[in-house]
Amino acid sequence: MGKVWLWAIALTVFPGIFYTLWLRTTPWSTPGITPKFASPPSSDRDVAEFVNLFIGTVNGGHVFPGATLPHGMVKAGMDTDSPGNHAGYDADPIYKATGFSQLHDDGTGGYPPLSNFKLWPLKECLDFEHCPTQLGNRSVLRALNSDGTPDDTSSPGYFSTNLSTGIRVELTATRRTALHRYTFPSPDRPDPNVDSRPRLIVDMTNDGRKLARNVILNVEPRSGRVTGGAKYQASFGEGTYDAFVCVDFTGAGYEIGQPIEYGTYAGADISQNSTSGKNEYQGEQGAIMTFSPSKTGLTVVIARAGVSLISSDQACSNAEEEIPDFDFETVHQQARARWNELLGRIDVEMDDSDREVAVLFYSSLYRSHIVPADYSGENPLWNSSAPYYDSLYCNWDTYRTLFPLMSLHDPLTYARIVQSFIDIQQHEGWLPECRGAAVQQYVQGGSNGDPIVAEFYIKFRSYVEKLGIDPEELYTALLQDAEVESPNWDFAGRQAEIWKAKGYLPVGLPTQGGKDTRQVSRTLEYSFDDFSISQVAKAMGKKADSAKYAKRSRGFELVWNPETTIENGEGILGFMQPRYKNGTFGYTDPRHCTVNDPKHRSCFGDSVTLDAFYEGGPIVYSQYVPHDTAKLIELQGGVEPFIRRLDFIFDNGYFDSTNEPSQQIPFMYHYANRPAQSTERARQTIYESFNTSINGLPGNDDSGAMGSYVAFYLLGLYPLPATRQFLVSSPYFSRVTIWNPLFSTYTTINANGFEGNPKNGTGGKIYVKSIRINGRRWKSNCFIDWDVFELGATVDLELTAEPDTKCGENDDALPPSLSTGGYD
Repeated sequence: MGKVWLWAIALTVFPGIFYTLWLRTTPWSTPGITPKFASPPSSDRDVAEFVNLFIGTVNGGHVFPGATLPHGMVKAGMDTDSPGNHAGYDADPIYKATGFSQLHDDGTGGYPPLSNFKLWPLKECLDFEHCPTQLGNRSVLRALNSDGTPDDTSSPGYFSTNLSTGIRVELTATRRTALHRYTFPSPDRPDPNVDSRPRLIVDMTNDGRKLARNVILNVEPRSGRVTGGAKYQASFGEGTYDAFVCVDFTGAGYEIGQPIEYGTYAGADISQNSTSGKNEYQGEQGAIMTFSPSKTGLTVVIARAGVSLISSDQACSNAEEEIPDFDFETVHQQARARWNELLGRIDVEMDDSDREVAVLFYSSLYRSHIVPADYSGENPLWNSSAPYYDSLYCNWDTYRTLFPLMSLHDPLTYARIVQSFIDIQQHEGWLPECRGAAVQQYVQGGSNGDPIVAEFYIKFRSYVEKLGIDPEELYTALLQDAEVESPNWDFAGRQAEIWKAKGYLPVGLPTQGGKDTRQVSRTLEYSFDDFSISQVAKAMGKKADSAKYAKRSRGFELVWNPETTIENGEGILGFMQPRYKNGTFGYTDPRHCTVNDPKHRSCFGDSVTLDAFYEGGPIVYSQYVPHDTAKLIELQGGVEPFIRRLDFIFDNGYFDSTNEPSQQIPFMYHYANRPAQSTERARQTIYESFNTSINGLPGNDDSGAMGSYVAFYLLGLYPLPATRQFLVSSPYFSRVTIWNPLFSTYTTINANGFEGNPKNGTGGKIYVKSIRINGRRWKSNCFIDWDVFELGATVDLELTAEPDTKCGENDDALPPSLSTGGYD
């Protein structure tokens, strides 16, 4: 048992003792705040009722609405024949269901990932050897509700659907095992020419990419157990992975015994009594089982599917360990309880008029805990006692908001993820970036594992060793990214040598370790990465290193061309631009990769796309210096030109709520001492782009990045990763209470004067006039420090309807920036 698990038990069983010990050793730095111990939230709160899993399940949201645990490896869900079935499911009723598979991701782009090991129920066949086993032949529509929507239901830990064949399918899950319940109807008028006995297919080959090879398939005749696996193609890279399954069957409410018929299929060829597949066959393969129908009505067949990246034997062991008795209701109730405990750590006060906002909040919070996925015990690459987390798709999406949100209420899971990151670095050389099923995938930004690890250290530096993490190993992992060039920075690490030599990434260089691409966006990401390392060095007392990496974090200045203009830009001058090794600038139209790009170009794609920017153009990336916005204001000509530029971005459609580089832009008015404008822009972003419908996301959920982003906005907060500060606006609730189980503390944020949320995001008492912490006036109306969460505090926000609020009169009222003194 690892150290982090021992401390997790201590926190659960003896929180008061743990807390008392830490009172004696932890420095409390914020004046007026003393630690507040409190008991955990009530376990009987059913916050799962406020989670709508179908938000963003059409039009590119790619949200996974199936059954899983928080950060569970198994994500059991329906697959459809939609072209947007990246999470398997599509809420559009025109698409047919094709299977119920065990592994999925949430909100990704690329090719559809995972979707392995589909199970499928058949209502009838002509006979055993003439069943529709192939994907295109067996798929059916779903039954419809009276309003024309699919008859699908989902809640945390549970999914169900009624197929047009009359078969009901229900799913629940543990960490590595899915439990399926299939209810077959009794034929009203049996057709003597049709075999209507219940059947199930176990599909080994039709994953998301449909490129499986080296298929292994075995059927145990006496029990009907199906085992096997295959080699599958990665979604967002060049590699392959092996995955394995073990499926057992039983009945419910009657004695089902073993399947009365069994066999395997290859394409349309079904072989009755066959116990193995065809390894060399390049096509659809699987097993098919016939079950004896119930004599008393509906036939219920339960299938238990364990999965593993190691072997079929381990998949069987996982299933037997996690669900020994096939008890569907108990597994479902335990899954819901797990979700309730986690989500219930953040409590929002609401009345009936706030219910939809609460649903948006808890649904967003829920999606921030689908991935990364806990694959501990399933790492096929090396043996280790460390946790192993996967489904990192990608760190570039999640470092901005998902991990800072985890800091607030789920630090123990965060600690395990950081342990996993360090273990990966020790075995592969660099911290992980984009990863799926143990396969390295394309890097999108910089070495964005750096701010994830740094965020953890900065928030929990007094606790890391108690959580099983060696601080020096953590720091070594960061330095490896910063100092040692990766042999292929398209998949891990950095283009470090030229970065260290020039302070930016020049364009047009012959390269051997990766593509000549994304130079400007990577320069900005590397700058922030090095800032995050400087923060860790500072906290560790490594002054020289802190100064070194703080200096390197100013690399963004070297790709700032003060002469670049934008058409119809109202005097806006200066943009981030590509730069050559000799110091001269190239040119990229600032409108590049935006809705106003005259050439309609896109910066989406993988590392093969030779563009200096990634998923955003110069006008967006010219605002991306989160660690030194004060310097950015200086580069852009001062406060008033900075504000005009922000207004221009919003008023002309350049702000892109679908993509992470834009996420901090609504809050940037804070740095210009105009927090009311930040409040309006942030609320307009929610109003225009996010809601509780199936169309409720403007783009991919990006592994929960959009969920965590929305959750922060609704809490009235925005994080500064790898710092101890949060920007503050007005929450969407009159009161928010956050429980942190590591600190055993509550933090309550009261929105005094709260009168509701204006529909269009503006008007009414939504502006923060003042902040008091435990009754004492705080120095700023624009940010608060991490101490209020570490120690527990009552934060009172005085709201006003007057949009002339300021951060304060003193310089320290503005949010920190590196060039104005830095961060604590």
